[in-house]
Amino acid sequence: MRAYKNITQALIHTTIVHTPLGDMFAASSAKGICLLSFYDKFHIDAQLKNLKERFNAQIIPNSNDYFIQLQKELDEYFQGKRECFTLPLQLLGTSFQIQCWKVLLGIGYGKTISYKEEAKRINNPKAYRAVANANAQNMIEILVPCHRVIQENGELGGYSSGTEKKRFLLNLEKKTQNKKP
Repeated sequence: MRAYKNITQALIHTTIVHTPLGDMFAASSAKGICLLSFYDKFHIDAQLKNLKERFNAQIIPNSNDYFIQLQKELDEYFQGKRECFTLPLQLLGTSFQIQCWKVLLGIGYGKTISYKEEAKRINNPKAYRAVANANAQNMIEILVPCHRVIQENGELGGYSSGTEKKRFLLNLEKKTQNKKP
């Protein structure tokens, strides 16, 4: 008689969400949003492969409550009505990357910091290049606001989805901040 292990396979749900900057690809685990990226087939395929391997997961297109809330909160963000996202997130990366991304979550709406300042906030002031690389690996764009990190000289620096999107997001947040009484 052959013995079989009972291996449960996680489910990762995926969908497309719409934004004024173009469609974004989203994925969620049972714990929350684990991927939100502007749509680029090559980039998305690599990230889905990563998710599939990390979770031993089956990837299925399917709507769920996380995605309904995600679309609602993104709509409010782009309308200037939301400054803070409330969705549960599942950050997937090395301990260093997650440490960097948690700093990003603490940058206030409409604010920016430099890569060097982010490195200081993780008590590793010389690691600003490593911080920039960690930010480039952020799988949850906008919600984990890597767009709020700029170069020390005030230049935008890089953004995995292009500096034009980074500029748009920063201008949106500044414009909303300036309209407040």
